[in-house]
Amino acid sequence: MNDISLTVLFGILVALLLLSAFFSGSETALMTLNRYRLQHLVKQKHRGAARANRLLKRPDRLIGLILLGNNFVNILASSLATVIAIRIGGEQAIAAAAGLLTLAVLIFSEVTPKTLAAIKPEALAFPAAWIYTPLLKLFYPVVWLVNLIANLLLRLFGINVAKIKEDTLNKDELKTIVSDAEDLMPARYRNMLLGILDMESASVEDIMTPRNEIVGIDLEDPIEKIIEQLQNSPHTRLPVYKKSIDRVIGFLHLRNVLSQTSHADFNKQNITDHLSKPFFIPVNTPLHKQIQCFKAEKLRIGLVVDEYGDVQGLVTLDDLLQEVIGELIIDEADVTRQKDGGYLVDASITIRELNRITKWDLPIEGPKTLNGLIIEFMETIPEPGTSVNLYGYRLEIIKRDENAIKLVRFHPPE
Repeated sequence: MNDISLTVLFGILVALLLLSAFFSGSETALMTLNRYRLQHLVKQKHRGAARANRLLKRPDRLIGLILLGNNFVNILASSLATVIAIRIGGEQAIAAAAGLLTLAVLIFSEVTPKTLAAIKPEALAFPAAWIYTPLLKLFYPVVWLVNLIANLLLRLFGINVAKIKEDTLNKDELKTIVSDAEDLMPARYRNMLLGILDMESASVEDIMTPRNEIVGIDLEDPIEKIIEQLQNSPHTRLPVYKKSIDRVIGFLHLRNVLSQTSHADFNKQNITDHLSKPFFIPVNTPLHKQIQCFKAEKLRIGLVVDEYGDVQGLVTLDDLLQEVIGELIIDEADVTRQKDGGYLVDASITIRELNRITKWDLPIEGPKTLNGLIIEFMETIPEPGTSVNLYGYRLEIIKRDENAIKLVRFHPPE
């Protein structure tokens, strides 16, 4: 060492610091790569991405190689700095050299390259993968030995590296990604994707028209009333029953009889002759399964029944599609935005629909409507004027009848 000039020694020290920066930065870059974008680039035949992907399949080996190189370089740099310090100022300069080297390593070989790698990981990770691939083959015996000892130590803590599976996104994480993709797609398309993701956790009970709101034809009514109902109905398909919706006998498509209602001889037999067989849906049927069922049976409407066979509501294919396309066809008449930022809300609205319109997070696991949620929360039907702090949302009861809340006002958020 005494025969080598200080200029050369300083040059070697700078080179070692650069190598340390490469190892530190490339480690951060490879470990912070977006794995889903990486898979996309692999499918696009990006060779750097393919090599990085192969290295990341065994992260223990990659980390072992990087740390082997980084520690070797840093220890060598420390030894070289000691030699330079003794050559310049004697043994008393060793402490100062150690402090300066620590500062240089921290700034130039750790913080700067790792920050750059965290900001632009692909720019460093893909070129580094070309270097690490042959290095791993060259130093494989050493890396294998280091990993063997490290993995044995991990097993003492109950961790088996070989059995660890690659992390995959769960549904909630995927929903978060879609929600945050504001710059990639319009809000209406994000809502459509979120609606699709929600379908697996929702059942027909969440979206059905409740029993008391079902519009149907009672064959016990006078024929004049039935004709008027047929001619003024906003729906194209109606359930037909006798006295009670629990005694439904079929579904009627209005196009089959509407032209006949003006005939003098039109009677109830004309209606029953055009009925299709009623279709019943268990109340807990998941939405995605019901869409498949409607498709397989070539149906567009069904009655939702409980475990006792009693009708609880009605579901149409349009209701299911609304869960997918969301706000494109959602009826916001039940929710009126006030000038002060509050909302006037019809209490019969479903919690899912209210959350979708307002972007709130009211619980959907229990009652399906706002009326049901308030009654469950308060364990009574509150009088008008009552104020409630409902899961962090302040509201006031505006109107009620004997057995249900009709209208509430949500105060603007604080």
